[in-house]
Amino acid sequence: MNRIMVLGSPGAGKSTFAKRLGETLDRPVTHLDARFWEPVWEKPNSDDWEETHRNLIEQPKWILDGNYGSTIDPRLDAADTVLLLSVSRYVCLYRVIKRWLLNYGGTRPDIAEGCEEKIDFEFLRYVWNFPNDKIPAMERKFERLDEGTTVIRLRSNAERDAFLNRLGEK
Repeated sequence: MNRIMVLGSPGAGKSTFAKRLGETLDRPVTHLDARFWEPVWEKPNSDDWEETHRNLIEQPKWILDGNYGSTIDPRLDAADTVLLLSVSRYVCLYRVIKRWLLNYGGTRPDIAEGCEEKIDFEFLRYVWNFPNDKIPAMERKFERLDEGTTVIRLRSNAERDAFLNRLGEK
């Protein structure tokens, strides 16, 4: 496990899990939200983002936390392990609202500097619809991966903790 993708809905716990995974495996962790967004939630030029992404996936070891559909295919091709956090939409909604309340007026460490925590109806709808709108498309992409790529779906905190504990025992 040298090139690891962590995917899932906002609020699924990707960033926290990726950080713990990086500590367990001694791998560098990159939160794609921190590399994609520019201050005040400005999107980067697509060529600049693709170059940043290409530089990240060319590294020999990494954990990349984030979905970013525009660059998911090259990331999947470079990854040896894909971890999909498949958490209840209710849990995800609760967590994004809690995160917004806890970080109101500030910037989280896993997001780009100058991007204050925010929430709106469109984002909440995205989180709610993620299991139906995004996960099936991801799973279709997983089907085309070569047999050298491992895909693991973790559905709860208990499954994530057990997974990390098993890795820590090795």
